[in-house]
This record gives sequence, structure tokens and C-alpha cells, in this order.
Amino acid sequence: MPTTETPNPLHAQLDQYSTEDLVAALVDDQRQAVSAVRTATVDLARAVDQAAQRLARGGRLVYVGAGTSGRLGVLDSVELLPTFSWPSERAIALIAGGERAMYRAIEGAEDNADQGAKDIAGVGVGQHDVVILLAASGATPYVLGAIKAARAAGALTIGLANNPDAAVTRQAEIGITLATGSEVISGSTRLKAGTAQKIALNTLSSAIMVRLNKVYGNLMVDLQPTNAKLYRRAVHLAVLATGADEERARSVLETCNYRVKTAIVALAKDIGVDAADALLEAHAGSVRRALA
Repeated sequence: MPTTETPNPLHAQLDQYSTEDLVAALVDDQRQAVSAVRTATVDLARAVDQAAQRLARGGRLVYVGAGTSGRLGVLDSVELLPTFSWPSERAIALIAGGERAMYRAIEGAEDNADQGAKDIAGVGVGQHDVVILLAASGATPYVLGAIKAARAAGALTIGLANNPDAAVTRQAEIGITLATGSEVISGSTRLKAGTAQKIALNTLSSAIMVRLNKVYGNLMVDLQPTNAKLYRRAVHLAVLATGADEERARSVLETCNYRVKTAIVALAKDIGVDAADALLEAHAGSVRRALA
């Protein structure tokens, strides 16, 4: 039996706990999620470096999963646009059962390996793409079908599973094991297994975006303002990066349609936004190299 399905011997009487002890057990068990991801640091770093190379050549991030894993992939994909201005068409999420599966369980969808392969083919996965495949069990047929099709198409495949020696991690080009062990509630991998996947996805996509020059220092300077909070954040970032006063920073940002990287270079070097854009273009979007 996979460790994610094995009953946790520490909590065999869970239903008899006091409410305070019940909550404490559920919270404390989450610590193992962090530990599991930390143990996978070397594999995560290898995935980041190889993924960044493909994406720099115009590739896309494609997430594949079923159930909780699929929904976590969707979440990571949609957050890349406002956070890093990563185009939506270059962050695609495939979930067993299709869009409806985001809101309700679609019975049997995860057991269809052929559909996983068809969905990969349907979005035209190719050699520059990076396909991230998620399965807590590590044996979800939909995900395994997607791996086979993605590898045949020449894409980089990164498989994440919560059980050691899982098919997903063996069959992917880069396998990442997040060994979270048994759950407090037996088999409920929406708990710490899901938490570990979320941490790993945050780490993967954020580190990839750093490598693609979406961050200057530790400032998210390639955000896309879509609401009042993010417009204020854009001004704050420009001020932090350059030391300019808020009025000057806002004025330059308005001139360049709130492209924070452009505003930083323009403010720091006291040049026009067109010249700042040209410098960024010449240095692959790196603010640090443009300023140097």
C-alpha cells in the first residue's frame, strides 16, 4: 500500500480527540510537508535550470494533474500573469475531467490514460515546452498518459509524487519525490501531500521566473497591475528600487503604461522610457544588467 494511503498509527483514535487536540494534530502534521520539499532541493534546482532554458527559447509551462493535484496546477498557472507578467497563453493547466473538475469531482476522469495523452496533443506540446506532472499517489493513469505523450513530443517532463519510487517520478525526465508519509486522515492527500505540492510549485515557478529576469534583487518588478492595490505596489517598487520620490515614480510609470522594469531603468539612469526599453531588450529583460 502506498505510504500516502497507509493509516497513520499516531492518530488511530482521531475521532475521539478533543477539538483542540484535533486541530493541533492536523496543523502539526503539516510540518512534514516543508521537510519533504526541503529534502527535494537538489531535484527542484535541476528542474528550475532546465525549465528556464526551455522557456527562454519561447516554451510554455504546462501543468497536468487530477483532483487536488490538478487544481493546484491550475492555481499556480493563473497566478503567473499578475505576479510576473507571464503570458496566459504560456501557462496552461490540464486537469482530468476538464474545467468542470475545478469545482466538482468528475468520477473516473483520473483513470483515463488515453485522455491524458489526448489533452497533451490538444494543446500542441512541443520540444520547448515544460510539462509539470502532479500525482500524490504517483500512479494516476491520466497523468501517466500525459507523461508518455509529452516525452514523445520532446518536452521537458517534471514529475512530482508523494510516494517513493512512483511511476510518475520514474517516467518523467526529472522526478521529484515529496515523501510526506501517511496522512492524519488516512488517504486524504489534500492534507500535507497537497501542501507539499503547493510549496514545490511555488518554489519551481518562482525560481524559474527569477532565472528569467522577472525579479530585481528580491523585488517582483515584472508584475502586471490589474487593480488599485497592484498599481500602488508598482509605485512602491519603483521607489524602493531607485530611491525616486513617489510623484516622480508615478509620473514615469504612467508614461510607460506601468511597466515597472522600464520605469526603474528610466528613473535610475535618467533616460526616456524608449531608451530604457531598448536597454532591457538588449539585456534579455534583466534590470541589473541594463543598469550596469
